[in-house]
Amino acid sequence: MADPLRVRWLGTVPYREALAVQTSLFEHGTGQHLLLLEHPHVFTYGRTADLATNLKCEPATVGAELVAAKRGGDITYHGPGQLVGYPILNIDNKLGATGHVCGVEGLIIDVLTELGVPNAGRLEGYAGVWLDAGTERERKICAIGVRLKKGRTMHGFALNVATDLAFMREHIVPCGIGDKPVTSLAEEGIDVTMEQVAAVVARCAADRWAAGVAERQDVAWRHAADGRDLTAFSRGEGPGEQVKLVSNRAAVRLEDAGVDVAAGLSIETRKPDWLRPKVELGAEVMELKKTIRSLDLVTVCEDAGCPNLSDCWSDGTATFMVLGERCTRACGFCLVDTRKPMLPASDEPERVAEAIDRMQLDHAVLTMVARDDLADGGMAHVAACVEAIRLRRSTANIETLISDAKGDEASLDLLFAARPDVMNHNVETVARLQRAVRPSAGYARSLGVLARAKKAGLVTKTGFMAGLGETDDEIVGLLADLADLGVDIVTIGQYLRPTSNHLPIARYAEPAEFTRWKQIGESFGIGHVEASPLTRSSYHAKSAADAVTQPVAVSLTRG
Repeated sequence: MADPLRVRWLGTVPYREALAVQTSLFEHGTGQHLLLLEHPHVFTYGRTADLATNLKCEPATVGAELVAAKRGGDITYHGPGQLVGYPILNIDNKLGATGHVCGVEGLIIDVLTELGVPNAGRLEGYAGVWLDAGTERERKICAIGVRLKKGRTMHGFALNVATDLAFMREHIVPCGIGDKPVTSLAEEGIDVTMEQVAAVVARCAADRWAAGVAERQDVAWRHAADGRDLTAFSRGEGPGEQVKLVSNRAAVRLEDAGVDVAAGLSIETRKPDWLRPKVELGAEVMELKKTIRSLDLVTVCEDAGCPNLSDCWSDGTATFMVLGERCTRACGFCLVDTRKPMLPASDEPERVAEAIDRMQLDHAVLTMVARDDLADGGMAHVAACVEAIRLRRSTANIETLISDAKGDEASLDLLFAARPDVMNHNVETVARLQRAVRPSAGYARSLGVLARAKKAGLVTKTGFMAGLGETDDEIVGLLADLADLGVDIVTIGQYLRPTSNHLPIARYAEPAEFTRWKQIGESFGIGHVEASPLTRSSYHAKSAADAVTQPVAVSLTRG
């Protein structure tokens, strides 16, 4: 059986984030992927672009970015109403870039024909898909630019569905072709939604590149049962049309993503035995508590009531929350305080370092609340903590569990420059449930953070919860994505509802399921998967890091 084509509808994704994700899949992965998405306004240009001639505006004045891309071709435009597809595939290198372009053109021609555009075809000497090629009315409807290296592809196509064509007609010379017009499906009188076009593309792509075998996951579009339109929801613009009122906004978002909230477990439902741990607070643990209190620090181990506290502390691992206890986001699963945050404490790095030294920790985890109120998302402060710990206890491994810093590359680089031994950022759930579980974040953004950390040469780690309404196939697909992204460590645990105002639990996953997910993830190539009902992000953090960092210890040695 052919390997599946893993199709992902990602919603609206900034170009640089999508580039980071596809680059990591291209460089580290072996699977077949097709990323489908829309971009905010952006002009991209290839290696041979003539910007002096073909860029006719200052991009910022029209609300667009200008980004260089490692592909062939001149300047092009991406924006709302345009379906962008990035096939990351394994192909015969003998086919060459020209042959792959021909294959992508064939895909789009098949799609347009099915959508009722019979005059789609190729134009000799010009990449892309054209209408009425070779006639006086020839016009371009799809731009194509690819990269091929060692039999693996990236970049792809941009099909104009209902695009604002002024960006191509007035602000650039698209693809450097000044004497041939552009068009869109809408301009051609084809009344189709983005979702309908994406569905045809996904099916035709699977037929062409994976013998019809596809595994598809979408950031939520539409409720499967009643057809509610969630286009705005999938683009992060709100929860979409609400037909049925439920008790809180988090549950509404979950219903919009296709989860039957009414079928979930009541908060009074008794936990099964495997979710009822015994916490042993021995003399050693109590002494560590005194140290933390004396330095006015917060550990997530205590603050979140982690069931693994005594296990981790006795193993020389603890997780410290820096940047305060107040978060600028309100995720549906989290109990953290969401009042206005205080300014970061300037002496916190020294206090954290002293605690780790006094506790003689072998593996210290620094976690943080989201600090969207800070220009850099708090990354410089976390980096200062890393540096202070290394001055006080150079033998300790340092793991940083961070927010996404709104995907800002410069902010993330502030932390990456401090070279934490493990860079952890949680994806939290599968693609479909992202906007319900954490409406201020996103699947592509989290993958982008992990991809950028991998590119920086860091050991990467992420985690997610089971029991929010995801399917087994979605978990397996998520593990495949993380493996091909090059993620080194993954944690999987059971979601437990903090209060009745938080997202309901869809079900309790059995211990055997966690064992199976661990086996699947590691068979995909993830270095270590820690999975059990009571696993949390920092559970067995030291042994997990040891399992994947020992072979690369030399490259991570500090000067």
